[in-house]
Amino acid sequence: MHLTWNRKDLISIDLLSREEIESVFAAARAFKASMQAGAKKHALLEGRSVVNLFLEPSTRTRLAFEVAAKRLGADTVSVTEAASSLTKGETLRDTARNMEALQADLIVLRHSASGAPNYLGKVVDIPVVNAGDGSHAHPTQALLDAFTLL
Repeated sequence: MHLTWNRKDLISIDLLSREEIESVFAAARAFKASMQAGAKKHALLEGRSVVNLFLEPSTRTRLAFEVAAKRLGADTVSVTEAASSLTKGETLRDTARNMEALQADLIVLRHSASGAPNYLGKVVDIPVVNAGDGSHAHPTQALLDAFTLL
């Protein structure tokens, strides 16, 4: 399986080319077939750490990212707003920079403010995946919906 992906972040589907979307779908088909054949885990992300930074409630989406990362071999850490220093006044930038300093490989961000993942992608060097930002975008859900329709 080969995934053609040259972007640092996944913030919105608006900028994705047809080829990029088709590449994501090809990878999804391969993983789906593998899981249906009985494979429980893959080593694609072995040795990588994924931080799920969920600053608004979303159990289904958070669990989906957590399970997917673990099935791909990644170590995961989930952080909610109530359990973060954001409640003490730390900024989103500072929180993400701390994750970067701890050598996280990816931040999955769910935030109530439109544009928060885009902002975060500009202030950290590690990839950011938008898991929903207010009423703006939810690119992974859009990709999943389109994949399901196919």
